[in-house]
Amino acid sequence: MRLIINGDDIDSNAGTVRELLDEMKIVSGRVAVEVNLVIIKKADYESCKLNDGDKIEIVNFVGGGCEGYDCK
Repeated sequence: MRLIINGDDIDSNAGTVRELLDEMKIVSGRVAVEVNLVIIKKADYESCKLNDGDKIEIVNFVGGGCEGYDCK
């Protein structure tokens, strides 16, 4: 099926959010997933079905600090 992931058209065999993350080799612990403007809870990744043409945003959380910046 065809999915739009972070703005890119992608062919995928994934039927659920969990399968999509596995297919993309993304560890779910540090990401947020939105399907058609709805944020999906991690507990629902297994049951959230994907459909042809779904628009998906996957955001990776990155920790950081103030090194090199004036964070006062």
